Order: sequence, then structure tokens, then C-alpha cells
Amino acid sequence: MSVNKQAILKLLDEAKISYQWVEHEAVYTIDEMKKLNLPYADCIAKNLFVRDDKKNHFYLISVQEEKQIDLKKLREIIGSRRLSFASEKDLQEIMGLEKGSVTPFGVLNDKNKSVKVFIDERYNNRTIAIHPNENTMTVWLKTENLVELLRDHGSSVAMINLV
Repeated sequence: MSVNKQAILKLLDEAKISYQWVEHEAVYTIDEMKKLNLPYADCIAKNLFVRDDKKNHFYLISVQEEKQIDLKKLREIIGSRRLSFASEKDLQEIMGLEKGSVTPFGVLNDKNKSVKVFIDERYNNRTIAIHPNENTMTVWLKTENLVELLRDHGSSVAMINLV
């Protein structure tokens, strides 16, 4: 069973993690997110689900929404083989997520704990805004709380400089 938005909120409550949330219409792109005029817009993360060319390694990348990611540079930074975007099928099978709902919380559905999460270090000691596995809600929480929660789950999480 997939961890849905209600389960995410319950998990945050049980871990005594402070957060805020807003329900909204379904959004599928960062541009649609910006049109919602949500509070603390500078905290909203753009999340990318990528894989290496052999489909041996999958990565979830969280960056500030205005940042453009060069997959060749990202490959060098994380020490990967050639990267490309993962398919919707991979997204569904590995993290139980639909298109438009990509989020670090998705690794809570990764039974094999095979997805490595990389969060832009610009979120260090800041708040991050992400979907709780569904694109009809956004949650704001401290990045360090997110990292700790995902690591407690057994997922690999690293803060990196995504120049």
C-alpha cells in the first residue's frame, strides 16, 4: 500500500515534526505551482526523478524552482553514469507516484530503498515545500527534519551543491 498524503501528515505528527500544509488543485509542473500563489513561494522545490543509462540507479533531485539542472553536470557531481529522466512507469513502480507528484516523500514507498535523494544545499537550515506524495497538497517543513525522517526510513539522502 502506498504512503498517501494522509499517511505523510500522520507520520509527521507522530515524529513531532512541525509543518504547515495547503490543499490546492492538482498541479503537474512548477509553472502551475507558481500560478497558485502559495505562501513562502521561495521554499517550493522542483523535484526530478532521474536514472542512469543502465537503469541500475535512480535518483530524486530536489532544487529551488528557478534552478536549471544540467544532467551532464549532475552526473559529475553525484558520480553517476549518463543520466536521463526516469519514465512514468518507473516512477509508479518504484515510488508509487503519479506524474506531477514527484517528491522526496516518495522514497517512503521505495520498498528496496534503491532511490538516492539529493537535496540542493541551498535548502540547508531552511524550509522546503514539497508535495506529500500527491499533487493536491503542499507541505512546508524544515529541510533537516525531512532529511532525518527519510534517513530514519533507511533511505540515502545527501545535501549537495547543485551549481
